[in-house]
Amino acid sequence: QVQLVESGGGSVQAGGSLRLSCARSGSTSGPYWMGWFRQAPGKDGEGVAAIYTGTGATIYDSSVEGRFTISQDNAKNTVYLQMNNLKPEDTDIYTCAEAPPTIRRWNNPNEYTSWGQGTAVTVSS
Repeated sequence: QVQLVESGGGSVQAGGSLRLSCARSGSTSGPYWMGWFRQAPGKDGEGVAAIYTGTGATIYDSSVEGRFTISQDNAKNTVYLQMNNLKPEDTDIYTCAEAPPTIRRWNNPNEYTSWGQGTAVTVSS
């Protein structure tokens, strides 16, 4: 069983930065996909970025490309989401998730099998 625990959320002003962390523990061996999703109350979840732990390949939603960077530290079993130049529309609950290597769409939440509890990000104008 895999456990994912996010941290690093908070409140910042527009233009600021935050780094989210997703610490993974459990018995499932890699490689796998690790994704970050965000969801505001009453809205559908949105894939933000994902990384394939086997190769380090990354992919981003167009709304964050160039501002957000997903990375991994294999020694710490942790995936990070560095968020720069934050905008008020980035305000959301950010959740990390794990998927097997055979997923077909990185931003389809139904393909992810383990989820964290989420961490809140608030960006004020």
